[in-house]
Amino acid sequence: MIIYSIVHFSQRGNPVFPRRGGLPLTFTVYVKNGPVFSSDVPITGKSVLAESRPDGCDTVVAWRVNNYLRSLDWVIEDNTNVEFIDTSSFEGMEVYRRSLSFLLVLACRRALGRNIVLRHSISEGYYWEDPEGHLSQDDIEAIRSMMADLVSRDLPFIRKVVSLDKARAIFERQGSGEVARLFKWAGVDPVELYRCADLYGYYYAPLAPSTGYLKLFDLKPLGPGMVLQFPTINYPSALPPFRASKNLSGVFLDYARWLEVLGLRTMDSLHQKIAEGKGLEVILISEAFHALNLGKIAEEIASRPNVKVVAISGPSGSGKTTLSERLKIQLQVCGKNPMTLAMDNYFVDRENTPRDEEGNYDFEVIEALELDMLSGHLGRLLAGEEVVIPQFDFIEGKKFPGKRITLKPGDILIMEGIHGLNDRITDVIPKEERYGIFVSPLTGVYLDDHNRTSTTDNRLLRRLVRDARTRGHSPESTLTIWPNVIKGAMKYVFPYQKRADIMFNSSLPYELSALRAYADPILHTVPECSPVYGDAQRLLSMLRFIPMLPTENIPNNSIIREFIGGTCF
Repeated sequence: MIIYSIVHFSQRGNPVFPRRGGLPLTFTVYVKNGPVFSSDVPITGKSVLAESRPDGCDTVVAWRVNNYLRSLDWVIEDNTNVEFIDTSSFEGMEVYRRSLSFLLVLACRRALGRNIVLRHSISEGYYWEDPEGHLSQDDIEAIRSMMADLVSRDLPFIRKVVSLDKARAIFERQGSGEVARLFKWAGVDPVELYRCADLYGYYYAPLAPSTGYLKLFDLKPLGPGMVLQFPTINYPSALPPFRASKNLSGVFLDYARWLEVLGLRTMDSLHQKIAEGKGLEVILISEAFHALNLGKIAEEIASRPNVKVVAISGPSGSGKTTLSERLKIQLQVCGKNPMTLAMDNYFVDRENTPRDEEGNYDFEVIEALELDMLSGHLGRLLAGEEVVIPQFDFIEGKKFPGKRITLKPGDILIMEGIHGLNDRITDVIPKEERYGIFVSPLTGVYLDDHNRTSTTDNRLLRRLVRDARTRGHSPESTLTIWPNVIKGAMKYVFPYQKRADIMFNSSLPYELSALRAYADPILHTVPECSPVYGDAQRLLSMLRFIPMLPTENIPNNSIIREFIGGTCF
């Protein structure tokens, strides 16, 4: 272990802080996978990084300070454990994306003199629109050129902590009234803002140190707007191929238009609806929209006489189980005789689960399923034979014999699981006899014009609440495995969405308001000493901007009931 004794630690432009009691006090900084420093002056992440020079320091965009994600200008002056976060991690990539979004907003204001609005994620990028009209190719080129210029100038993202009143005044002057009102609803005081040049932005997580970190990006025209492309975990040093799915684009645009009609595009509008006593109306309209879309899907399936199997796939926390049960009812309305099969019941016994490179159970790989048993059962069902379906006990981690089912002529089997569209499973079913559905909370109500409520976080909150209630998992356990869940979905689930006949957006405009009452107390149980404490605090920081909504009026067949409890299925 290397000990660096630094009497006069490099300040590198940082403000000089008075020492406690006027006397210098030495403290120690423990860098994960790096040296140990001693210092008697307050120091920032930039200073520690410059001295320690960990591998990949050029891509370091933030650091964890006692398990809490902070910007690199965060000052420490006590004994601290730190870890540098680079763009090879999910956290680091999110820092890059947030910072790049801020850069885009600044560039658009400078190039076009107008604001730009974030609509949704698509094809591993963010789709943006100009609320005043169509973005032309010339507009996009002007924005791209301005972004490149701002990157070359390496402008700092300056973190500022201001009072609530001052923050509201700043955003009112900028024409961002919905942000100012959101601060009022949340009662956040003081407020941590970021400034780049003459533009202020609010983000509930850190940004990169400066625009010079954001060299890798592109803009692609799509419809009336454009897609901001950025690197990903699978493409850390290059941009991923741009593949805009027509089905997915259609779902996003339809949902965005529907939210506009309801007046529910941003969280400020949801706060207003609930404050006006219209929470029940929001719930009922949201559920009716799901029912409408499910009815259309059922009619489409019923119109195909050869379909014997409906395969439902989607990442963890998508609502696949409830979707399959509600689709079963809709198909009965259409005169069909459907039955459901949950692929989770085909998990191998816990001790036989494959492990990842770190030795942890990997439940996301397709080999975590008894593939031979599942394929054999599907083949026998299609042949009209009776099959005993297993029942998996998630507490015990074992399978037990379940119900007997037979697929008669004209019956439809609804099969759901994260690997529901994987060809290693579906190839046993003739193409004309199957219908594929990809389900996920694809988009929802945004915090404001420039901050999305991450669909990944949405699924994580669903899973946190469900796992604590039904699977005996602590929040630390769920948060710890979540990066591997995301990695597994990117590798084993999302690539197969192109095999779906239709996409279903399982997001509900009010669901974060419903989840908050359950997620808040769960997340508060994560101790400060936990490695995932910062993740819990980040989610809590986001949730404080979400209005609370009583859950007793949520129908018992709602997708959100699968997670908060009270489902009729």
